[in-house]
Amino acid sequence: MKQPQQTEKFRQLVQNKYQIYNSLFMSLPYDKMSNIGMLLPFLYEESRIKFPEGKTPIEIIDAFFEDHTKITDEDKKADLLFRIIQYIERQVVLFDSIEDAAFSSLHETTEAGTLTQFHQVAEEREKLEGVAEKLKDFAVKVVFTAHPTQFYSNNVQRILYDLRSAIKSDSVTNIDLLLQQLGLTPFVSHTKPTPYDEALSIIYYLRYVYYDTLGELAQKVKSLYGNETIEKNPHLIQLGFWPGGDRDGNPYVTAETTKRVAGELRISILKSYYNHLKKLRKKLTFRGVSERMTSISEKLYEMIFHGKVSMSHEELIAELLLIKEDIQNKYNGLYLNYINDYIDRVRMFGYHFASLDIRQDSSKHDLIIREIFQKEFGLNYDEISDEARIEFLTEKSLNIDENDYETDVSIDTIKNVKQLRELQRRNGERGIHRYIISNSESIFDVLIVYALFKYCGYQDDEINFDIIPLFETINGLNGSEETMNTLYNLPVYRKHLERRNSEQGIMLGFSDGTKDGGYVKANWEIYQTKERLTAVSDQNEMKVVFFDGRGGPPARGGGKTHQFYAAQGKTIANHRIELTIQGQTITSVFGTKDQAKFNFEQLISAGLKNSVFMDSKMEIKEHERQLLDDLALLSYKKYADLKSHPQFVPYLENMSTLKFYGKTNIGSRPTKRGGPNDALVFEDLRAIPFVGSWSQLKQNVPGYYGFGTAIKTFVDQGRKQEIIDLFNHSDFFKTLVQNSMMSMTKTYFPLTFYMEENPQYSEFWTLLYDEFLLSKQMMLEITGYDILMQDEPISRLSVEMREKIVLPLLAIQQYALQKLQEGTDKEEMYSAMVTRSLFGNINASRNSA
Repeated sequence: MKQPQQTEKFRQLVQNKYQIYNSLFMSLPYDKMSNIGMLLPFLYEESRIKFPEGKTPIEIIDAFFEDHTKITDEDKKADLLFRIIQYIERQVVLFDSIEDAAFSSLHETTEAGTLTQFHQVAEEREKLEGVAEKLKDFAVKVVFTAHPTQFYSNNVQRILYDLRSAIKSDSVTNIDLLLQQLGLTPFVSHTKPTPYDEALSIIYYLRYVYYDTLGELAQKVKSLYGNETIEKNPHLIQLGFWPGGDRDGNPYVTAETTKRVAGELRISILKSYYNHLKKLRKKLTFRGVSERMTSISEKLYEMIFHGKVSMSHEELIAELLLIKEDIQNKYNGLYLNYINDYIDRVRMFGYHFASLDIRQDSSKHDLIIREIFQKEFGLNYDEISDEARIEFLTEKSLNIDENDYETDVSIDTIKNVKQLRELQRRNGERGIHRYIISNSESIFDVLIVYALFKYCGYQDDEINFDIIPLFETINGLNGSEETMNTLYNLPVYRKHLERRNSEQGIMLGFSDGTKDGGYVKANWEIYQTKERLTAVSDQNEMKVVFFDGRGGPPARGGGKTHQFYAAQGKTIANHRIELTIQGQTITSVFGTKDQAKFNFEQLISAGLKNSVFMDSKMEIKEHERQLLDDLALLSYKKYADLKSHPQFVPYLENMSTLKFYGKTNIGSRPTKRGGPNDALVFEDLRAIPFVGSWSQLKQNVPGYYGFGTAIKTFVDQGRKQEIIDLFNHSDFFKTLVQNSMMSMTKTYFPLTFYMEENPQYSEFWTLLYDEFLLSKQMMLEITGYDILMQDEPISRLSVEMREKIVLPLLAIQQYALQKLQEGTDKEEMYSAMVTRSLFGNINASRNSA
């Protein structure tokens, strides 16, 4: 679809519909909300005109009340502002629903990156055999996390689902009713969810989006490349799961949480099989087949509701294959495609639905191993040599009892490691088979986890787990090659890998990498790290599988993610594409069947393209590497100078929403590492509230800071053409620039123009603003664009509409922040206003940058 056609379709299907259905809000019988729809345009205009003039938020909100209302009482003003916040939250939901309903119309089935388009290109280039061969041993795995950037409750999710359907059919009556329901349904929980609650929220998507979507996608792959594709590689499409297993992400996760979530995943897939089977039985009514189907249904029922292990996964598949054989041989193959679809899903999802990962920070393991060494061996872990440590961590076997230990983290970790054997038995090995170590920087981070299994009673050949280091800091990335080479050459660990099919998973963290090193440095460092780790793994005859810890926004590795994978050349292992998705990215990118199918297809095609089609833009040439090295170093220096600025942390703490993230009740975990009363230091900041706070300020610093300075250095040296050529000839660099442009498109510095006059932060704010202006100017120059995101009209128009909707909300948030900064006797009220305004802004951004 050409850009003018895309733009016109967006105008018709999204912009126009939003204007029509938004007008329904004006007449909805919300309590005390009847006049909001009339007042809101005035607040928008006050904000649109006066922020660029440098007016303060207090001046703007005061002018709004003075010119358009008769309210003078401070509490009554606040009451109206809270109601405006609620109103805008629901406008965001309406816009989300309209845009989601239009998704399939805005994205054609033959669009670039879809499986249909990829098949056509492969056919034209006579590469179909190569694609079919790659599909035999390739997989895409999307791993859901529960990071707190999404707050819609299950009740709101169900309304969203129904609202999308009503909008698709243009049923004004139903839309009106659903908007009424939306207005009367609470958006905000008064209590924090538990980790188990968060898991249930994500499992909702597994049951009601992914069971059907991935089943249908498997059938599409078969229709394009033959039935054998999925039959020989039933794990081409996979799901992963962190809620309930991720202790680093959430310190409130316990062994009991892990057990409950693993059970819930198992029950959920069995329920999906049971419900699917009910529909199937209406078609497969043949003698012999019907009886077998009934028997399977009864066994599934027993397993779901009585907890009985009535039938193993292997036995279920064996029964289904017998049914398939009867249909082929006795009943003319009638409805054969239906039973094949069912078998494919059972093979795909197993008894686990999504693989539950265990994750913990290396520092916690260090504390645990010290306690174990002291108690079991009478040794001080810090005082023995590296050689002795390796011997103790790889050769010693124990069967420790958690009741003998004192610290909560040791007790829970021992209990959890011990129960993993049983969880694997119930859910299958694919159901829980990875242990991820955050902030890995040495071989001991991996060996300690290996030792934990041996100390908890496992024999070497019983450790059916992949131990995955997560390299995320710049130091960790730089040392990762040496770490892995040493591990590969340790006899005990090498034998472990040989039992794991000579495959080593390695996770790379984009979120903390960007926070630590800046946007360009982190992305280029991770790219080079993948190359080095590929080479060292090949040298040691190990198959390396990369797992990318990507967040929603470009500043945390998100954005146009599939383009990054399509841009990886032959120097990076491409056995699987594995990545995390989180927060509102789950709902905005993978939240509906149309979206999920489209984006899974994009990832599959990106991986296939990487292996089968090798064009010149995918290979980074030597002179381009030197350019990228220089750009990364220059941007890193600029970003490092900013980080070391004495106002960096105070600015975030006092002028942004950072300290309010923990009050939102959208997630169960704390917003920073370290104790709740510890002084705020940069290293303790979690990537999500760090990036999110810049997003709420509409400054989005992590998504571009330093990029403009780096390019300008080349321009000043008379080398601009080199950067232009790099953009035109390197897919990797082009993707880097385009994603940074998205961050800048969502940036609106006029919101904080008033800070230029702040006596404490004026200089710091000016540094940020100058770099934004420079980055924007430089990127337009090297791309030849007239506007940011020029080649992505739908995404650009979507961003523009969303920013327009939330501008009054941002004004209210800044107003409350300024009140708190200036001092007020109504601190609780204005703190609540800041916190409440986070929700709509977060969801409107969709990827929070």
